[in-house]
Amino acid sequence: MPARLSDDLKALIDDNALFVCLATIQPDGSLQQSITWVTHDGDDLLISTTVGRRKERNLRRDPRVSVMINPPDAPYTYAEIRGTATLTTEGGQRLIDELSRKYTGKEYADFNPAAKDDAERVVVRVTPRKVVGSI
Repeated sequence: MPARLSDDLKALIDDNALFVCLATIQPDGSLQQSITWVTHDGDDLLISTTVGRRKERNLRRDPRVSVMINPPDAPYTYAEIRGTATLTTEGGQRLIDELSRKYTGKEYADFNPAAKDDAERVVVRVTPRKVVGSI
């Protein structure tokens, strides 16, 4: 059964441009971590990547994921969201533009002009199985 994000955690994600750490599982079983932007859709976290990146390949092979949220101004406050990721290219450009406006105040193409050469955008939807921490 999916876990729920607390209202405080949702507000923290909504009201701040927090960078989060996404952990995926490599083919050899070791962990791979990426610092990334995040938003949420209800209790699911939404993260953007592109086709072919290590995290995208890892998640297609093994959808188990962990996301660590740790506000820089409150180092002893955190939430770890453990769950399962689903991937789709539908809405990929819309999500990266939404995230870019949140984090940079600009459309993604204006923030990163080289993005025109990127592979297709992917929406990573993390459905929480367990949420631990102090948020």
